[in-house]
Amino acid sequence: MESHERAAAVGDGVLDFSRLGLNTLSVDSITDRRKRDTKQLYLNYNRLGSLPSSVTLFFNLEFLDISNNGLSFICEDIMRLTKLKTLIAKNNRLDEFSLPKEFGSLQLEVLNFSGNRFEEIPLQCTKLLRLQSLSLGGNRLKSIPAEIENLTSLEMLYLGGNLISAIPPEVANLPYLTYLVLCDNRIQSVPPQLTRLHSLRSLSLHNNLLTYLPREILSLVHLQELSLRGNPLVVRFVKEMTYDPPSLLELAGRTVKSRNLLYSPFDLPANLVRYLDLASKCPNPKCAGELCLMITFECLIMGCNGCAAFWLNTNQMNKTWFWLSTQERVLIHQAPVFLL
Repeated sequence: MESHERAAAVGDGVLDFSRLGLNTLSVDSITDRRKRDTKQLYLNYNRLGSLPSSVTLFFNLEFLDISNNGLSFICEDIMRLTKLKTLIAKNNRLDEFSLPKEFGSLQLEVLNFSGNRFEEIPLQCTKLLRLQSLSLGGNRLKSIPAEIENLTSLEMLYLGGNLISAIPPEVANLPYLTYLVLCDNRIQSVPPQLTRLHSLRSLSLHNNLLTYLPREILSLVHLQELSLRGNPLVVRFVKEMTYDPPSLLELAGRTVKSRNLLYSPFDLPANLVRYLDLASKCPNPKCAGELCLMITFECLIMGCNGCAAFWLNTNQMNKTWFWLSTQERVLIHQAPVFLL
């Protein structure tokens, strides 16, 4: 009881009962006014096997953290928390059978079930129409249900560290999705439909089984972060690269481009002019040629009859997409210093 009283003296609207070794939650010493005014409740790092029914006495609760307990199920009493917006239940023993049937009728905006034992995403979660952030990382998920498309308010989807082998095209029907994290899974391909994610800013696909990316992914013009390390397509490309010093031709080309030197076909050797002309023919509309000669390797996308690459413009510090023909790929291979 005394430990409960000490924990309650946190601040207006906040009660912190974390790290007290609690098996249950007694609120007898908490005034009715305090229960009414509490909007945030922390019960993380205790020994709770289920959600205490006494939690529902905080009927204005908006934030609840029950992480790092021994929770194996969440009782139906949680449905009485009609104002709850954020539920954090990381690192417990929850699975797809642990939720009440009407869980999807809650008005949740943030839900974090990472570090549990889910083998499937519960269909109740796909009915949370106001959900903006869903985290189920570090579980045992093998697939993403097509019903994920129902979460039309979703901005962040974190499913890293599972056993997922495919991305359903229905993910592309999430108009506000900004962060998509699918790293550390078993994904072998990316559906071209993902190009409909016009709000996407960050796509994490590292440590999967990707051998190529679809050409259509180049249309994700607002993408700011793309992580592909630890996939066969990147590993293979790096292994194929040679690490010879740059040729005199390459050094001369870099000098001309980096210093913006003006020249005519009569001022330079013919082979250097051809080399510079090749770079200036980059199909990227934002590239005047200097990007093709001054680039930093980020990842490789294998495409039809050639290659595509996602490069980082070291001058403007913004990411630029452009396609590389087989001939241009050879050109890039001649400048390994800029690739690593």
